[in-house]
Amino acid sequence: MLLELKNICFERENKKILDHINLSMDIGKFIAITGPNGSGKSTLVKIIMGIEKPDSGQVILEGKDITKLNINERANLGISFAFQQPVKFKGITVYDLLKIATKKNITKIEACEVLSKVGLCAKEYVEREVNHSLSGGELKRIEIATVALRGAKLTIFDEPEAGIDLWSFSNLIDVFEQMREMIQGTTLIVSHQERILNIADEIILMKAGKIEEIGKSKEILKKTLAKTSCYKIKK
Repeated sequence: MLLELKNICFERENKKILDHINLSMDIGKFIAITGPNGSGKSTLVKIIMGIEKPDSGQVILEGKDITKLNINERANLGISFAFQQPVKFKGITVYDLLKIATKKNITKIEACEVLSKVGLCAKEYVEREVNHSLSGGELKRIEIATVALRGAKLTIFDEPEAGIDLWSFSNLIDVFEQMREMIQGTTLIVSHQERILNIADEIILMKAGKIEEIGKSKEILKKTLAKTSCYKIKK
């Protein structure tokens, strides 16, 4: 077992955001978390990463209780987190960022190889600055490249489709479909997008701070699409 969450509770302003969440994740899975806005999806993954701390409960990674560990300590144990809006770094090139991610002095050839895997023309991007000249889709791909190089045990994406145009999103789906080869560990994605949910091994469906159902992608999607009165998955 890679990760276990035991009775995770989280409350803000007397409102239950997460209500006794119990969850386990195996190694090598591609897992999606979905549900209505305000169901606690993003809060849950932030608690796994240590960005937020639960009011009660435990976060256990490979049998070790990491509930009290900070973000850096969790990152060192093999958890990686990609934000909705990738961070921009003035003065730092894509090549610099990839070297920082892998914590090795990788060659430009190695950097170009991973950029090619995420669908970027390596020669055009390796020396570019990670700044506002890059589009949302380009930044997402670069961020995925850094995640791939980290070789994390658990990689978390919080709504990777946020802030990018339809064309970039369509290309991004192709990248995620290749992530099993690029990222050997477990991938956890928070998303509303049906196309992302379709490529997951399993889906965690949340509602009102609780896990409503966990199952194989096709089974959960079939049930969810039949409950359009509850919420609608965006296409």
